[in-house]
Amino acid sequence: MKGRRVRLGDLSVGFIHGLSAAVREAGQDPAPLLAQFGLDAARLAEPQGRLSIPRYMRLGHAAMQLCSDPALGLAMGRLSHMGQLGLAGVTAAQAPTLREAARALTRFEPLYAHNYRGQSSLHEDSRGAWLRFYSISPYNAYNRFVVDSVLAGWYSHLSQLGGSALKVEKVEIEFPAPSYAERYSELFGCPVEFAAGANQLRLEQPTLAGRGLAHCPSTWQQLLALCERELEQLTRTRSLGERIARLLGPLLHGREPDLQEVATRLQLPVWTLRRKLAEEGTQYRAILNDTRRDLAMAYIRDTELAFGEIAYLLGFASAEAFQRAFKRWSGQTPGEFRRSQRLQA
Repeated sequence: MKGRRVRLGDLSVGFIHGLSAAVREAGQDPAPLLAQFGLDAARLAEPQGRLSIPRYMRLGHAAMQLCSDPALGLAMGRLSHMGQLGLAGVTAAQAPTLREAARALTRFEPLYAHNYRGQSSLHEDSRGAWLRFYSISPYNAYNRFVVDSVLAGWYSHLSQLGGSALKVEKVEIEFPAPSYAERYSELFGCPVEFAAGANQLRLEQPTLAGRGLAHCPSTWQQLLALCERELEQLTRTRSLGERIARLLGPLLHGREPDLQEVATRLQLPVWTLRRKLAEEGTQYRAILNDTRRDLAMAYIRDTELAFGEIAYLLGFASAEAFQRAFKRWSGQTPGEFRRSQRLQA
């Protein structure tokens, strides 16, 4: 198991269409850039085609440099369409209301995107809901555009569904205000708070109740059933150990989750979880260590994150503790491992 290739996440090649449209709008030809990343017409037409998260971030960064526009992510989202999210997007486009569309986009997100850092969510209350994208901090030039494109994409998709500009009460962004901060208000038409606790859009009840113009009840139900089957297939093929490893990614930030927390997340008593893991020939501590090791290697190999940032993401008390653990796992320091990977690339 040591040294196996672990992905930090991946997403549908459908996302590339929004990026291409934004590059063209900026007066540049996206074809040479896509060719550089191996994204030809055949690759973009693959039914289950996926692109790794690190590769997508490098592509986005290169596109921003090509267009000399750090706000390119906002254009990417604005120019995207629901159909580019595959079956989940086509299903959301058939929703009877904007609320049901938002529920579909978040519930079925694993069908078009997966990230170890978390999953998008809809937090509903009596007055409305927050449509939330998970944290991908620490933020840098390579990943801010992801938040921009997702939030702008949601705005665009729900506007398309309702046939008019979506009324957003407030936008909250986790990272500090960037140089292009005024572009957010221009797009969303509402107050925008930076350095906030989450990345999210606030939608009030009348907006959520807005009707979906393309809704056909029978088609909606058929597509929902297809999505549920696809989602069930994704989870059914995973062992309990694999499910725990996926669960640990977003729980590790700045701390080490214990067995009780994981058992609660899985809705299992602790003793049952221990027994089931024993039946699979493993235990929680082994899964935790393996997950940390595999994620550490992936972060060092596939990103430009500093080792202190990686230590935080993996729940280590200090960068020194991470360095010691990594040397124990691999026989190399994080710096030696990164240099060796760069030489092999």
